[in-house]
Amino acid sequence: MDRVAVFVDAGYLFAQGSTALTGSKKARESLVLDAPKAIGLVKSVASQKAPDCSLLRVYWYDGAIGGIRPTTDQALLANLDDVKLRLGFVNSYGQQKGVDSLIVTDLIELARLNSISDAVLLSGDEDVRVGVQIAQNYGVRIHLLGITPSRGSQSNQLLQEADTTTEWGAGTIGSCLSVRQSGADETKEAVEFTTSESSLKATEEDQISAKIEASVQTFVAALTEVEIEGIVAYWRTERGVPPEFDGKMLPICRAAIGRNLERPEIKHLRTCFQQCVKDRLK
Repeated sequence: MDRVAVFVDAGYLFAQGSTALTGSKKARESLVLDAPKAIGLVKSVASQKAPDCSLLRVYWYDGAIGGIRPTTDQALLANLDDVKLRLGFVNSYGQQKGVDSLIVTDLIELARLNSISDAVLLSGDEDVRVGVQIAQNYGVRIHLLGITPSRGSQSNQLLQEADTTTEWGAGTIGSCLSVRQSGADETKEAVEFTTSESSLKATEEDQISAKIEASVQTFVAALTEVEIEGIVAYWRTERGVPPEFDGKMLPICRAAIGRNLERPEIKHLRTCFQQCVKDRLK
């Protein structure tokens, strides 16, 4: 039986997806991915392009922070049916490395072993073209998937090599990717609340704890359901606060108390985060 596999370059999806939605590339931490919807969308493309094939699986390629720990959305993806998470790494400049070589290696190996007859590739990088060429030599048809404007976001040579091309518009990518709304106003309100007359009567230490707690509560309340699900998935294999959320809350709480947090205060912040997430799960 013929089979189709899907290869997703997450770096391309986030970068070009945010550009399609807002007109410019957004930082990864400002974006929210609905992982199940994204997987459903690429599966739909696979069924359209290779209607007589069964799905082998979806390969999702991304960079791990420090090359070790997955983010919450990566942890959520890894636990979805039919998905295999493949991680490169993110360097000190925030650049994704090692992903293209993983895509090329998997594409060639699956083609060489006759494991697939068709491949859907969501990527735009010229570096994966050699994998496309070799896979085609083994008889695999390559269906290139891009995000508008694909002519400006994908290598022309890659577009020419592909057997078919498909472009997602802003409406399609917007159904699985969104830009996080700033929580600055809500955080400001929380901080103002903690400095009310009743708070001023407390000790300075209590005031600081109250500000941290209010800031964390506001931050967690603004998280989407998908992000909460990702945190739960992260906790299945890791402990503590996921690094991407830790990095967001520290400056928020620093601004709330007007100085850098001390180690006991950082520990308190992280404890509050975990409790607030658990409260949302009730």
